[in-house]
This record gives sequence, structure tokens and C-alpha cells, in this order.
Amino acid sequence: MEFTEIKSSEEAFIAGYGDGGFRMGEQRFKGSMLITPSGFYPWDVVDVADITIDSLKPVFENQADIELLIIGMGQGMAFAPKDVKQALGKVNIAVEVMDTGAAARTYNVLLQEGRMVTAALIAI
Repeated sequence: MEFTEIKSSEEAFIAGYGDGGFRMGEQRFKGSMLITPSGFYPWDVVDVADITIDSLKPVFENQADIELLIIGMGQGMAFAPKDVKQALGKVNIAVEVMDTGAAARTYNVLLQEGRMVTAALIAI
């Protein structure tokens, strides 16, 4: 898993999504993405069945800097796995799920408001 450090607030924003990936700042990344306060990672998740506690390890490692995890479920909506929600709840991280487009837009708004937010986004 290749980590890309966030060096400026501009790099933390999702500048675009679709066509199987995301644009962060000026860079384009293919595939799903996990964004934490310190940086972002390629995320080996293609549908909700792939979302596990282990796949969210960087979120747990940054838990002190996160109050909310937004999960983008791809084109449609699905529920987050119960064990994942429970594990995140135990470390005081709230979880919101929505389609990936809405998740990317919501993440940007909350980040701009200064909230302690992170995102796990399935590519569309």
C-alpha cells in the first residue's frame, strides 16, 4: 500500500472523482482511496463485502485525529458491515455511508469546515 503524504490543505481535498479513480490536488489516482488526516492510500476495496476492520487499519492508526469516517459505497447505497461500525464506535469514530459522489462532496465540505473527517471511497 503506497502512502501519499498530505503536505498542504489543498492536497487534502478531492478535486475530482469518476472514471475509476480520484484526483487529489493535481494528481490522478486510479482505484478506491482511503484518506486520513496525514495522507491517502490506495484502498483495495471494490465493493462493500471488501470493507473490513483490517482494510481500515490506517483509520484506526489515526483515531486520535478523526471524529467521522465517511464511506463512499460506489454507485449506490449499502450498509457498512456491523463489526466495522462497532469497532469504530469503540474508538469514538462515527460512521456515515452514502454513494461515493455524495461522500466525496460531503468530505470536502466537512474538511473545509475544519472537522476531523476522513473518507474511505470505493471508486466509480
